[in-house]
Amino acid sequence: MKTLSKISILVVEDDLNLRNQLKECLEAVEYKVYVTRSSVEGLEIFKKYDIDLCIYGVELNENDGFALAAQIRILNPDMPFIFIADKGMHVDMLKGFEFGIDDYVLRPFSNDELLLRVKSVMHRMERNNPFTYTLGDDKINLGKFIFDTKNMMLIYNGKEQSLTRKEAALLKVLYDNKNELLTRKKALKMIWGNSDYFIGRSMDVFIARLRKYLKADPNVKIMTVHGVGFRLIINEDVPQTESVTVDKDVTV
Repeated sequence: MKTLSKISILVVEDDLNLRNQLKECLEAVEYKVYVTRSSVEGLEIFKKYDIDLCIYGVELNENDGFALAAQIRILNPDMPFIFIADKGMHVDMLKGFEFGIDDYVLRPFSNDELLLRVKSVMHRMERNNPFTYTLGDDKINLGKFIFDTKNMMLIYNGKEQSLTRKEAALLKVLYDNKNELLTRKKALKMIWGNSDYFIGRSMDVFIARLRKYLKADPNVKIMTVHGVGFRLIINEDVPQTESVTVDKDVTV
């Protein structure tokens, strides 16, 4: 893992006082910090420098934080995000996790809370690096699919579907527990590092995406055991003692 002084953080926030607070707080522990009030400039900074983490506010001048997150996701699907919101912004938090953000802080927050969340996200990113922790270097048969773990890709009839790091890690964890119950808590701990409610909603979005990718082969299904977890069923009928149904795709 990079030392603190080598970790670069992009902060995009249009509130001057909060922007200065974030800069001073992060630089006090020797993070390299780039700050701007503009989502347009934030995107340019991201393209120019080697950024390890983005912290941004939901509402920005030229564009909102979610739009900025979407643009950055195109450039780097696995870039970790922490977003800043006001208390009571339940819907916005769920929308943020649809974009794949990793954590959030609610205003007002302390510097200690922010630093703990930054440290937690960076440790999760390092620990859950799929090339060293989860995925390995295999080509796995999933019914009519080939799951190329090294290149994070699903292949079906010669067509390739690229996966993000979290999509690939989640599919590999499901495969490692195929035809068995994978609890939500276990999956969240292994990939996201905690079982927070909103992080759990983020996982539901990734499960929905994987279902869409796998729907071409009816012999490969991700089943939901409501309130408990998931089961990846491949090419066989598994006796089901729990009440199991297939969830519709999650819309957040």
